[in-house]
Amino acid sequence: MKNRTLILTLIQLFLVFSLFAQYNTEITTKELKSTIGYLASDSLKGRKSGTKEAVLAAKFIQTEFKKAGLKVKTDNGFQNYDLVTGVSLGKENKYFYNGQNAEVGKDFIPLSYSKNAFLCTKIIFVGYGLSINKDSLKWDDYKGIDVSGKWVLVLRGHPELKNNDSKFNEFVDQRGKALTAADKGAAGVIFVTPVEINKEDELIPLKNNEGASAANIPVINITRKLANQLMADAKKETIEELETSINKTKKPNSFLINEKLLVKTDLVINKEIAQNVYAMIEGSDPILKNEYIIVGAHYDHLGMGGTGSGSRMPDTVAVHHGADDNASGVAGIIELAQKLNAEKDKLKRSVIFVSFSGEELGLLGSKYFVKNLPVPLKQVKAMVNLDMIGRLKTDEPSVVISGTGTSTESEAILNELKKTTTIPLKYSPEGYGASDHASFYGENIPVFFLTTGAHEDYHTPFDLADRINYDGEKQVLDFTYILLSELINRPKALVFKEYGSKSNSSYGGDLKVTLGIMPDFSSTDEKGLRADMVKKDGPAFKGGMLKGDIITAIDGKPLKNIYEYMSRLKQLQKGQLISVDVLRNGQKVVLLIQL
Repeated sequence: MKNRTLILTLIQLFLVFSLFAQYNTEITTKELKSTIGYLASDSLKGRKSGTKEAVLAAKFIQTEFKKAGLKVKTDNGFQNYDLVTGVSLGKENKYFYNGQNAEVGKDFIPLSYSKNAFLCTKIIFVGYGLSINKDSLKWDDYKGIDVSGKWVLVLRGHPELKNNDSKFNEFVDQRGKALTAADKGAAGVIFVTPVEINKEDELIPLKNNEGASAANIPVINITRKLANQLMADAKKETIEELETSINKTKKPNSFLINEKLLVKTDLVINKEIAQNVYAMIEGSDPILKNEYIIVGAHYDHLGMGGTGSGSRMPDTVAVHHGADDNASGVAGIIELAQKLNAEKDKLKRSVIFVSFSGEELGLLGSKYFVKNLPVPLKQVKAMVNLDMIGRLKTDEPSVVISGTGTSTESEAILNELKKTTTIPLKYSPEGYGASDHASFYGENIPVFFLTTGAHEDYHTPFDLADRINYDGEKQVLDFTYILLSELINRPKALVFKEYGSKSNSSYGGDLKVTLGIMPDFSSTDEKGLRADMVKKDGPAFKGGMLKGDIITAIDGKPLKNIYEYMSRLKQLQKGQLISVDVLRNGQKVVLLIQL
C-alpha cells in the first residue's frame, strides 16, 4: 500500500513538473515553431470562427495561458458570443402562380437577406430597378408607375455591363435595388438574371456570409424560364427581348403584369458560438495594479477558403493555414505571457492577454471584448496588438508600428526604445486599421499595432509554418517585451490622443461622399447603424453627431444596417445638405449634415 501511495505521489509530481517545465520562460524559437506548427496544421483546417477546429485552437491557447501561470476568471478564460455563420432554407418556401407551383432551389430561391414573409399580390416589371438622379446620370425605372403593395420584377445588373467605366457600375448592388424598391412602396422584389450575366439561367447561390442583416421585404430570385411564364400571360416580350431592347434604347420600360403571385419565404439564420480567450497577470503595485495593459492577437483564419471567405484564391478550396495570419501573433502573446509572468513581482500594472476570434469576419471578437471587458473600461490604459509578425524580411527588415499618434507619449517612448533593437521601426500614427487594435482605439484607448507586413502568401493556402522567419519573429517579440515593460511600469499612464481616419476601409472605399464615421458594421440588431467613432472635423462631427448615436434614417429614408447605409450614401453627392435621424440615449435627434 505504501509503495502504491509512493508511486501515485511520484506520478502527481511528474505531472506537475511536466506542466510547468514544458516551456522556457524566455522567448524561444523552439516554442514559436511548436505553437505555430500546431495552429497552422492541417488538422485545424484554417481555424474558421464558429467551427470545432476553432474551439480546439481556443482550448489550446487557454491551456498555454494556464501553463504559464496566468489567472483565469470564473468563465475559465473563455468569453463566448453568438456568431452568425449564414442562412439556410427553411421548410416553408413556396411559389404559386396561375395554378402551378415552382420548386425552391430549382426554379426560385429567396436571397439570403430576404425577409421571411407571405405575399400574394400583382407584379410590376421595372427593368433594372434603378432610380438615379446624380451628377450627369439620370435614370428612373419607377417614373410614372405606382408599385405600392406590389411585387417588382427586376433585372440584375444594368444596361451597360460591357462598359467597365460605366457610371451605372456603382448602382449594380442588389441590396441597393431592394432598398430602392422598398422606398418606392414595393412589397417584395423578384430578381431575374439577364443573359449577359448568366447564359445558363442559374439561380443566385444562397450566400452564407450575408445572412446577418435582413431587408424590410421578401426578396427572391427566379429563373428566366419562370419569369417568361409571367410575361407570356401578360402578353409581353420575353426577358431576353426586354434586356436587348432596354440595353439598345437606353430607356426604361416598366409595366404591370396583372396576375397575382403568391410567395412564402422561409430562411433560418444559423448561429454558432465563437470564443475569445483571455487570462491575466496581476500587477504588484498596490495602486497601479488597478490599471491594465491589454496584449492581443486574433487566432481565427479563413478555414478552407472558397468564394466569400476573404481568400485571395477564392476558386481554391483548401486549408488556409494562416501561419503568419495570425498563428504568429498568438504564439507571440503566449511567449510574452510566459516571460512576463515569470517576473510578475516586478510588474506594476496588471496585464490582460487575449486571443480574439472573428477578426477575419470584421473584428467581431475584439469589438465584443472591448464592450464586455472583464475590468472597467476607464482602467485600460493601452492595447498592444500583434498581427502577422512572422515574416520579417531578410533583405530590408522592418517592423511597422501603427497607432503611434494615439497618445501624446507614444513616439517619444518608441524613439527611446528603438535603441534596444537592430530592426528598423516604421511609424504610422493612425489609430484605426484593419486589425483588432481598432476596436480599442474606438474606445479612446492608446494602441500599438506591430506587424512585419503583408506578403504574397497572405490569405492563400501557402501561408505555411515552414515559411515563418522564426529568428526574425523572436527579434520582434524581444522588442515587444521591452515596449510592454515600459507601458506596464511607467509611473504615469499614457494620455489618449485621436489621430487619423476613423472610417472603416472595408466600407466606403468606392464612395464619393462620406459622413466621417466608423460604423458598427458587426451589429445584427437591425435597429439602425451605430456610429462607433466620429471623425473630428468630419461632416458628421460638424453636424453634431456624437459617438454612440444610432443612425435610423438619412434624408428621411430609413436604414437598419451597414448595407442600407452604404446604399443610401451612393445616392448622395458631395456638397449636399442632408438630414440624418439618430437615436441618442433613447431620444430622436435630427441633424443637418453637409457632405
